[in-house]
Amino acid sequence: MAPGSASEVATIIRSCAAARVGVVPYGCGTGLVGGQVAQNLPRPVLLSLERMNAIREVLPEENVILVEAGAILENVQEAAARAGRLFPLALASQGSAQIGGNLGTNAGGVNVLRYGNARDLCLGLEAVLPDGTLWNGLTRLRKNNMGYDLRNLLIGAEGTLGVITAAALKLFPRPLTEGTAIFALEGGVDRALDLLALAGDQVGQGISAIELIHHTGLTFLAETMPDLRQPFAAAPEWSVLLDLGLGAQQDPTEALSALFEAALDRGLVTDGVIASSEAQRRGLWAVRELIPEANRRIGSVASHDIALPLGRIADFVEAGSAVVAGFGALRINCFGHLGDGNLHYNVFPPKGGAASDYDAIRRPLTRALYDLVHEMGGSISAEHGIGRLKVGDLERYGDPAKLAAMRAVKAALDPAGIMNPGAVLRVPE
Repeated sequence: MAPGSASEVATIIRSCAAARVGVVPYGCGTGLVGGQVAQNLPRPVLLSLERMNAIREVLPEENVILVEAGAILENVQEAAARAGRLFPLALASQGSAQIGGNLGTNAGGVNVLRYGNARDLCLGLEAVLPDGTLWNGLTRLRKNNMGYDLRNLLIGAEGTLGVITAAALKLFPRPLTEGTAIFALEGGVDRALDLLALAGDQVGQGISAIELIHHTGLTFLAETMPDLRQPFAAAPEWSVLLDLGLGAQQDPTEALSALFEAALDRGLVTDGVIASSEAQRRGLWAVRELIPEANRRIGSVASHDIALPLGRIADFVEAGSAVVAGFGALRINCFGHLGDGNLHYNVFPPKGGAASDYDAIRRPLTRALYDLVHEMGGSISAEHGIGRLKVGDLERYGDPAKLAAMRAVKAALDPAGIMNPGAVLRVPE
């Protein structure tokens, strides 16, 4: 079904609640953990919000934009830009991903270091609860302590506690000057954290993004996209891509040059490229943004969206390599968002091999890596959610008290169990 208004969504949910029919909210289908794909459900209703895609209002003086849940993320970014503002949530799938799905999974992306996750960018919600009640929580308030925070309960719930139909989102002033650079690190990944600390000392809140790239990612790009211009003649073991957004009186090129010189003096970097034009900025970002496509073309044995405390990243990289080596001569492509500890830790067959040849080790390999992440105080789901694919992992690694509370909340709000059944929490037998 494709309703055209929140009241129509409420009517559908009321009918499904009365008939005990499951409802699977569907955005654009770019989720990676199966939250939008129902299996073994008795004829569920697939609820698409694609028609509810309006930009309801832009309030630049308040730094707020009101949008419906089916609005495409890129369209929201463009509406903000036309008003001279920035909506900073930025994802590889932003040309098709919908705001409702972004909020439902608490999406992250490349700008979390500076602006936060989707949860941090939302002021209020309009949503339909599992009994068909329409909740009008579309507040623009930045301080509001009137009881339980239903907004943050629905964000990240992946459609299991209700259907988000609209949102009030935060906007920000657009950086007046921007700069991008990529630095080759000296030594191991531990140098990246030293570079992050140095950048924070020198540039402060001007760092919009800082991305960690392993040489395997650049090698995969060379293998699958040989025409793509790469920043280094020989891929360094580790490199870091930095993006700055500064004020009118600040020169990002000078700031990046000063940062490189300071990092070079401290033995943190060996080489670097600082973009001198917008075309060069786009070229450097293309290197980072095309790594997932190169991964897809190579074909992974197992992919992992994980988060670690920043101080344990280097430990995990070292220990993770030893874990993977125990399963054979596999290749690791580790990249991700250094500033928030989110790594995409993907394992591939040796060059010339096929991922299908390693089907038998996929689950035990992932289990071994997740055990390591858990041991180091990390998360086995950083920015892609739980969906249906990670329900068992949540049961294995989630805190028992939290899981009990989650089940109690689900039972209280959705006693019939109709909202995205089987996602996040297992359907009770």
